[in-house]
Amino acid sequence: MPTPVLKVMQYKISVLIFLKNLSGEFLMMQRKKAPNNGLWSPIGGKLEMPSGESPHQCAVRETFEETGLRVKSSDMHLFCIAAEKAYEGDGHWLMFLFDCRKAIQELPENISEGSFKFFSRSEIDTLAIPETDREGLWEIYDRHHNDFVALRVDCQPGQNLNWTLEQSIPGS
Repeated sequence: MPTPVLKVMQYKISVLIFLKNLSGEFLMMQRKKAPNNGLWSPIGGKLEMPSGESPHQCAVRETFEETGLRVKSSDMHLFCIAAEKAYEGDGHWLMFLFDCRKAIQELPENISEGSFKFFSRSEIDTLAIPETDREGLWEIYDRHHNDFVALRVDCQPGQNLNWTLEQSIPGS
């Protein structure tokens, strides 16, 4: 029997920023592009790797580019590093998740990547969101946004998501 050929997938490195308004509602973007086209998610984007951009620098840049909100690196609390294996069967994602400690004052204007709306935490559970967000990412936020955790998620198509908490540091 021949050995199955494994699809070579590269890592994509990105940030997600959990940003709230003064009322504590989360800013969500309904994405107009892959991945997650048509789904609601926190703002974020890919690191500019050719320039050597750090995850914190990326979070600051993406926050300004997508919302117009000027933040500093010190406004961002890195609370999770998540490695998603075989996301949508297309690639691996290494994601840095940040809780922005500076509130956004108003709803940003829509951009080419999507449209924005504020939602309470309970409303987010009723939205069309990525499967990984529904099955674990929001729980990670709820439980650890004041801490630091490292986790991995096996996202093999056709299989249940397999979450593994690799490290947890309380109150980071």
